Amino acid sequence: MRIATYLHAGRRRCGIVEDTVVRHLPDGVSPLEAALGARPEQPAVPLADVRLLAPLEPATLRDFVTFEEHVEGVRRSIDGSGGVPEAWYDAPTFYFTNPYAVIGPYDDVPVPPGSQALDFELEVAAVIGREGRDLTPEQARDHIIGYTILNDWSARDLQSREMQVRLGPCKGKDTAATLGPYLVTSDELEPYRDADGFLRLALTASVNGEVVGEDLLSNMSWTFEEMVAYASRGAVVRPGDVLGSGTCGNGGCLAELWGVRAEQSPPPLKPGDTVTLTVEGIGTVSNTVVTGADPVPIPAARRRTRERP
Repeated sequence: MRIATYLHAGRRRCGIVEDTVVRHLPDGVSPLEAALGARPEQPAVPLADVRLLAPLEPATLRDFVTFEEHVEGVRRSIDGSGGVPEAWYDAPTFYFTNPYAVIGPYDDVPVPPGSQALDFELEVAAVIGREGRDLTPEQARDHIIGYTILNDWSARDLQSREMQVRLGPCKGKDTAATLGPYLVTSDELEPYRDADGFLRLALTASVNGEVVGEDLLSNMSWTFEEMVAYASRGAVVRPGDVLGSGTCGNGGCLAELWGVRAEQSPPPLKPGDTVTLTVEGIGTVSNTVVTGADPVPIPAARRRTRERP
């Protein structure tokens, strides 16, 4: 099942997508409720007549980093280091990013204030449908209700500076995160699961119609079930939580290519550029970069005397 959230005739609706049409669900039905089997109303509406929004408003948004090739390239691009940190192999690391920055599959993306090095990131995200804590990977599969595409837009110049503080990215990842085009229920993607438990989906990234990256989702080093289990360790995952795979390799973002080529080629994104991401079995999102706001001045840290009472 493919579930869409959209605007039609001035109203926000949720519906089931069937080929080129969408069937409205009753008012008040959420995307997660739809995934559990809510029945659509009639009649069908052409998809061309609706404006697709992000398929859900996530309660939390965790972004993992599960592709070794991506880590190698981006690390070289961000701080000049080679290889992969040994600690990366210990567990599927993630950070919490901004759920309020989520945008729809065809919305414009403003350049983050003060950035000159905007980048995209091609990811797939799992959506939690049932609450759980301290789950095993085997248990976690029943807690994943579906999947969607995630584009974790990144201001690489802001990110490389602020990560020197060792707290991870903040404003480098705070302006936009695309979700869409649909929430695809887990059963739809089961035919793509390989013998090792990974979803073998083809991933493609294009900028202004030119392919810059291609990979397979099955090149992840951890399954989504293992990621959910780790996220639930000593914590609760709840319905509506979104867990991103991390950026794929082989051109899943520009920064990886910059690290490999030792130059910003292709160049950072600029207003007018359109990024199109396609994931087999899920669909396509396409966002155009637009001019963003100027940064509001904030003073540098004041060097204090460290007086004591």
